[in-house]
Amino acid sequence: MSLIRDAEIENTIAAYAAPLLEAAGLGQGAVRIHIVNDRNINAFVTGGLNLFITSGMLSAAEEPGEIIGVIAHELGHLAGGHLPRTRDAMEDASTEMLLATLLGAGAIIAGQGEVGSAILGGGQALAQQSFLSYSRAQEQAADQAAVSLLEQTGQSAEGLLAMFHRLEDREQFSAGRANSYLRTHPLTRERIRFIRNKVATEGEAVRPTPEPLRAAHRRMVAKLRGFLEAPEKTLRAYPDDDTSTAALYARAIAYYRIPDLERALGALDALLARNPDDPWFQELKGQVLFEHGRVRAAIEPYRRAVDLRPHAALLRQGLARALIESGDEALLPEAIEHLEAATRMEPTRPQHWHLLGIARGRGGDRASSSLAFAEAAYLRGDAREALRHAAIAAERLPYGSAGWLRAEDIRNAAELAARKRR
Repeated sequence: MSLIRDAEIENTIAAYAAPLLEAAGLGQGAVRIHIVNDRNINAFVTGGLNLFITSGMLSAAEEPGEIIGVIAHELGHLAGGHLPRTRDAMEDASTEMLLATLLGAGAIIAGQGEVGSAILGGGQALAQQSFLSYSRAQEQAADQAAVSLLEQTGQSAEGLLAMFHRLEDREQFSAGRANSYLRTHPLTRERIRFIRNKVATEGEAVRPTPEPLRAAHRRMVAKLRGFLEAPEKTLRAYPDDDTSTAALYARAIAYYRIPDLERALGALDALLARNPDDPWFQELKGQVLFEHGRVRAAIEPYRRAVDLRPHAALLRQGLARALIESGDEALLPEAIEHLEAATRMEPTRPQHWHLLGIARGRGGDRASSSLAFAEAAYLRGDAREALRHAAIAAERLPYGSAGWLRAEDIRNAAELAARKRR
């Protein structure tokens, strides 16, 4: 398994979570949302306020309320203090290493000790062993908290009930091959009955899901299917006579993956004709052009996407990559500007730092380039590489400067991590 990073999907899930977080007394952005590339239906929370949702769960949901209900349930675990404490180092580690730890621990729980140990070994020194242990009492408490959060936000628990029924059907169908979610969130008839009774008594206090959120959900499912399923399957699911935005979106992605560049661009231009100010359509056009070797042509749609969503670090990374790969040295300062902004927004994402190291190096700033590479290596858990780049940076940067101090911090932390691994 791996993580999926997509600014549009993350934005959609954040919109689902926002009112629930407010009702729970948590600010927006307090919980970090991660998408796991896995066809199983699963979701879980970890220490450090991390919420993981699988692509399988997102794709299986027919309505936003199903995902909203699951998020409410998972927030119930956080509010109920069901998670063990984790070490501070876990919160500073990159999400990829955290996921490796959780998956390894999950494999051990499921009886696959050798597999779990191997995955945990790949988590590197910064990732600590931390995993969730659920009980029926905790699940029921989380259900009650979910219903309360949904009630406070004027939302129905019908979506959570629909997801439970979907999981129940899969449990019966799998006949012993229990789904990941069912292993960690055991369903009982009492839990389903509790949610059904709450739905029956909701009355007029419940507001219908706004159409913009429903449209965003359809787009999210279309995008996931377009990227994760075989293009032929996507085109069958979204035939040419379906002229909806979601269908056109899915077909654009399927054509891009075939690859059929002209048909992909045709579908994207049709989408942009409907909504030229959609940052995600602009981003996809930039991605399609870039990955088909039309790097310079990719810059303008990426720039437009960043103009529309300046706080999306992933959009800035995409634009910076195109600027770097254009081969035009005059564009390097712009690339560095976007990557420095991206590292401020997402300081624990190694890819931002790695690209920043490339851009600074090509611009002739070898010292700052080494410092960025040291940051990237440290976040990946590569202590040896972090130590090497930090030493180079400390040697070249002015003694006592902010950059020099940061290089020394990384060097000391990397040395400590290396010693722990011995």
